[in-house]
Amino acid sequence: MTGKVTVRQTTFQPGTTKIAVPITGRTSEEIIIQAKNAIAHHPDVIEWRIDYYQDVLNTDAYQTTYNQLREILADTVLLTTFRTTGEGGEAALSEAGYTSLYERLIENQLTDMLDVELHFSDAAISKLISRAHQYDLKVVLSAHNFQATPTEVEIAHLLNRMENQNADIAKVAAMPTKFKDVLTIMRATATESEKMTIPIIAISMGDLGKISRITAPLFGSVMSFATVGGASAPGQIGIDDLRKEMKTFETK
Repeated sequence: MTGKVTVRQTTFQPGTTKIAVPITGRTSEEIIIQAKNAIAHHPDVIEWRIDYYQDVLNTDAYQTTYNQLREILADTVLLTTFRTTGEGGEAALSEAGYTSLYERLIENQLTDMLDVELHFSDAAISKLISRAHQYDLKVVLSAHNFQATPTEVEIAHLLNRMENQNADIAKVAAMPTKFKDVLTIMRATATESEKMTIPIIAISMGDLGKISRITAPLFGSVMSFATVGGASAPGQIGIDDLRKEMKTFETK
């Protein structure tokens, strides 16, 4: 059993891995410049890391920046992410603040996909996912561990929790301390992707985990993150290099 999700003209399914490029500008001008540079390399997804954006809570400024961004992206998928400090992000928000921000993005349809962090309460997550689905937006439910890699059983539990929360895509990212950790996340993903009804994004971070970004199609991860300019996470690879290397491992 393998999951499949289509957003705009892009389909996420095991065997073929889509490339996402994060943009991390702090000002509207930086965001637009980064977006133009990224789009020139034809990614499948632009991830807008709004935890970097200094006007993220300014409704009018956000709308103006989004309008410019959408024009540049055309039909490229926009994944919007507020990564909290506890998950390796640039800014902190309370659960109430996070939920309020995301509800505004959903109700004004200011994205195609939202990254929602699993550490928030089940009630908050359920509310956001239900609301997003009312507006036909897709949700990536995510968990990040920058200290260590969970066991296979723990990774499977995380992924199953995400599926049970009605996420559209489940995402796990973890930092390896030894190469065996890289194999752990790859093996867990390969096993669970055959059982689950939703696609999985799985990343082993850092230099040690780079192989997981390149071989993502082999073990069932449907999205890999690449750079055009600066990286937003340890171990990210330049988009042109990633695309070239990853094609070797595509199974569809």
